[in-house]
Amino acid sequence: MPRPRALAAPLLLAVCLTLWSALATPAGPAPRAAAAAPAAPAALPGLAARAPDRDERPNIVVVMADDLRVDDVQWMPRTRRLFARTGISFENSFAPYPLCCPARATFLTGQHAHNHGVYWHEPPYGYGAFDDSRTVATSLRAAGYRTGFLGKYLNRYGLDRSKVSGKPSHRYVPRGWDEWRGAVENPGDAGFHGGTYVYTDIAFNHDGRIDNRYRGQYSTEVIGSLSAQMAGRFADRRARSGRPFFLYVNHIAPHHGAPRDDDDPASWRDKDGFEHVFPTPYVPPRYRGRFDDVIDRAPGIARTGSPTEGDVSDKPRAVRRLPAMTGRDLVAMREAARQRAESVWVMDKEVSRLVRRLRKDDEWDRTVLVVTSDNGLLQGEHRFRTGKVWSYEPSLRVPLLVTGPGMRGRGDGGHRRYDPVDTPDLTATILDLAGAEPPRKADGSSFQGALTDGDAGWTVPVLTEATHTAGGRSAAFGKRSSIGLRTARWSMTLYRDGFGELYDLVEDPLQHHNLWRSKKHRQVRTDLEKVWRRLRDCSGAGCQEPAPPAYRADASTVAAWTRGYWQQIDRVYGYR
Repeated sequence: MPRPRALAAPLLLAVCLTLWSALATPAGPAPRAAAAAPAAPAALPGLAARAPDRDERPNIVVVMADDLRVDDVQWMPRTRRLFARTGISFENSFAPYPLCCPARATFLTGQHAHNHGVYWHEPPYGYGAFDDSRTVATSLRAAGYRTGFLGKYLNRYGLDRSKVSGKPSHRYVPRGWDEWRGAVENPGDAGFHGGTYVYTDIAFNHDGRIDNRYRGQYSTEVIGSLSAQMAGRFADRRARSGRPFFLYVNHIAPHHGAPRDDDDPASWRDKDGFEHVFPTPYVPPRYRGRFDDVIDRAPGIARTGSPTEGDVSDKPRAVRRLPAMTGRDLVAMREAARQRAESVWVMDKEVSRLVRRLRKDDEWDRTVLVVTSDNGLLQGEHRFRTGKVWSYEPSLRVPLLVTGPGMRGRGDGGHRRYDPVDTPDLTATILDLAGAEPPRKADGSSFQGALTDGDAGWTVPVLTEATHTAGGRSAAFGKRSSIGLRTARWSMTLYRDGFGELYDLVEDPLQHHNLWRSKKHRQVRTDLEKVWRRLRDCSGAGCQEPAPPAYRADASTVAAWTRGYWQQIDRVYGYR
């Protein structure tokens, strides 16, 4: 059965009707335009005492972490308990461009980087290249949703000029947001202090005004408190108007940031001039030490305490140049892992605060909650002390936890799903649940069917992209330095300098053995290169074309391979 993708209008209507039936709300799907008068559905279960709403569609709340690995979720006990009881975990969830700025632009537009034009953090391909005049917010608002944004936006928001307005961005509010509280970098204005990555002095653009009131306060707790307050205001408005809401909460954690902790590992330079750097998030003293007796190594270091990959001669040039890990590296990486876990634990506490507020305001039973990350992170794998922007599994994979009415406790596969999902698919799904039109030509497709009915299998490859330090020139790559694809079994990446990587993830989940030059796998390489040429510049429906039959897998096979993948990862690392 093919992977669900963009649905034609009749099929979309049928799926929507199925979902609303699961919600036990007999009224039909919500209107797709704000101008249409919403129908008055029956009250949702548990809310009979409340005045009936004029719009039965769910609220949608997305909580996005920054650089959260899949195995970092173990440090979120409250979130884990919540989703274990009432949610769904997607075990094959990917950030197709594993870097903060492009990844967030992808979520907001539902498009791959080569279509939205954000490739990096810095000019000319960072925030200043982003046209945010049409995003998921403008679509949801047009469909009748009240919209709110909180926390990190794109890197250099506040520093670079807006592409839409042409003006400095520290007072610029993107279109489509009813409430805007975006973290800003310090533009150098008199009286302005703090910034996005200053954990003890976060600054916001609050609906066009600078809000500098949080000096000395821990930004994770600030964002948690503000998210609960915003949810409360939106709930109150829904109680009075019936209008559903979309809330997009962006934590900084566990991304590294200032100020330094007393126990932060120091960088050092070896005799060959390589600088060993171990960035960490800031964590207040009251939270430090929580995992000192629990975490004895970085997550990408084996149970034995040693790196897993001694020979990187089959890797790209930039990886080959990385020196082998030293004992000093391992100690520093262990401390970085402990501090990241501490910051994740605090974020977990704040997610729980948001859920409690939704329950208090009687909105939990009509709310879809998504917890995810913009990208993953390498922490020891392939000699990376820390890193991302590479098409290796720890960099590409992200947690994706979803719960909502009609999904809680459903599915004979427990609370896990194995269909592949990437960031454009997440955007498409949110719009699908809301009955909203995409803001641009959509590169993803809704996985609503997987939420309510279960897995369909893996037929469409996941496209991956990156811009990093690979040399060479090729017009086929445009602004990108690597382009790859991921099928149920294979990971393939081509670099602008002509280098290639091919991994069998069933046999080699750690991606230690590059099969690019293997004669035995020549046909696989040839077949996937054909798919690569078709997908590399895809747009809209072209990003949803199935792979050749030999590279598809049915739902049971994908589930077995994925469980096997994680079992092998756990045997080596022991952290999930």
